[in-house]
Amino acid sequence: MTWILLAVAVALLLIRAYRNTFDVHTQFVTIPLQKSARMKDTSGWEALSVLHLSDLHMENLSVDADHIVEKFSDQPIDLIAITGDLLDRQKNIPKAVAYVQTVMLLRPALGTFVVFGNHDYVLKASKLRELKLALEQLGCRVLVNEHETVSHHGQPLHIIGVDDFATGRSKLAKSFQHVPEAGARLVLTHDPNVVLQMKEYTYDYLLSGHFHGGQIHWPRPFHLAKMGQLPKLNMVKGLHEMDGRPFYISEGLGQTGVNIRLRSRPELTLHTLIGASTPTARFESASGAPVLQESAATLALE
Repeated sequence: MTWILLAVAVALLLIRAYRNTFDVHTQFVTIPLQKSARMKDTSGWEALSVLHLSDLHMENLSVDADHIVEKFSDQPIDLIAITGDLLDRQKNIPKAVAYVQTVMLLRPALGTFVVFGNHDYVLKASKLRELKLALEQLGCRVLVNEHETVSHHGQPLHIIGVDDFATGRSKLAKSFQHVPEAGARLVLTHDPNVVLQMKEYTYDYLLSGHFHGGQIHWPRPFHLAKMGQLPKLNMVKGLHEMDGRPFYISEGLGQTGVNIRLRSRPELTLHTLIGASTPTARFESASGAPVLQESAATLALE
């Protein structure tokens, strides 16, 4: 009888864990750009909206692309950022490309930017080139240790794509090479552990993913201990700060390994970078309680 009850409990837990993969949460993050040698006056900076998607994992994805378009269709999007791990298997390249193409129906004013993650590099080199070419044919800008400068209401915005840190492909010097001094700097990367190596590289905000918020975060995400230093610092999701600069870790849209989540949810994030008039603000949890009060950022959760 005990074994039967245990089996039923496990089955119910797995059903709940699978249903969690459909329960996508939308986060809204506001980041005030701070005055610096590069940006002496941010008062004239027009708000920049960035829709952040990460860890799509086409093999285990329960969130429909049409849902994303419907969710954000009533508000202007300046930029779409996809921070890696689109897929694990080459047969899903067409599926991944079609998913991105649908999301791009939101018509971001400044374009769609993509960096690759460790799972993308499981593909053979020829297949990764095929994925990159297909995304570029859609109009995406795929950044591999490089940057692109765009004009946001007359202000320069430097989008810096740092390749995957987990697989040893990050080349910071190359990524920041020839980035103009003046203007805002937005870094896109997959594995956020790279921030521990970026003290000498200035930026205003960094977007990443990789950890899935633990995915199976019960009772604790012990398996993340092998994924670098940040999990040991309890930095596995959400808004954080390193060397005085804010960075964000998305829980991702898809799942890896098995299509379940426990104490984590798929995530869509809309980041808004605004001009700042004060050097401090605070992060807030979903309940409104302050979590950290040392950074120029405010996090509001839906």
